[in-house]
Amino acid sequence: MNLFYDYMKAHVEAMLFAHGTPLSAKRIAAVLDISAEHADRLLCLLEEEYAKPGRGLMLRRVADGFQLCTKPELGGVVEKLTEIPEQKLSQAALETMAVIAFRQPATKQEIEAIRGVKVDGVVNTLLECGFIREVGRKEAVGRPILYGTTDEFLIHFGLRSLEDLPKLEAWPVELQQEPSSLE
Repeated sequence: MNLFYDYMKAHVEAMLFAHGTPLSAKRIAAVLDISAEHADRLLCLLEEEYAKPGRGLMLRRVADGFQLCTKPELGGVVEKLTEIPEQKLSQAALETMAVIAFRQPATKQEIEAIRGVKVDGVVNTLLECGFIREVGRKEAVGRPILYGTTDEFLIHFGLRSLEDLPKLEAWPVELQQEPSSLE
């Protein structure tokens, strides 16, 4: 490895540590005034380095970017250190989140048609957590609010993008129907 990569790895590592949330290779390249190819190579080198045994950190690809985080097997140690209770979502919140993730954009009425229960409280909770957001209004009577997922959703569930969600073809037929056919 040449001196450039040895020197610049520390810069990328410092950026990822300080930023906390995912950074794209493009953003890293722009800040460091290097080519996208160099940024990609630096990220690959860091990823390999952190993958070695005996390291407490890992480089995670998530939300179309890279994030420095604790290896999952060491999560218990960090949790004890911070003494912050793990944020757990209720079954209702997880089900509602799944409907929104797979159907987005989706209205409350569409979610309720699939789940068979009112979702006002759960949707408000998911909005407060930052897992979903309002993405517009449906061109229908009453112009109901459309909801979609956020980058916080991707980060929380360890997804690079929505493309990482399982394909609906693997789900029961009734869950594959278009929301409008459920109303």
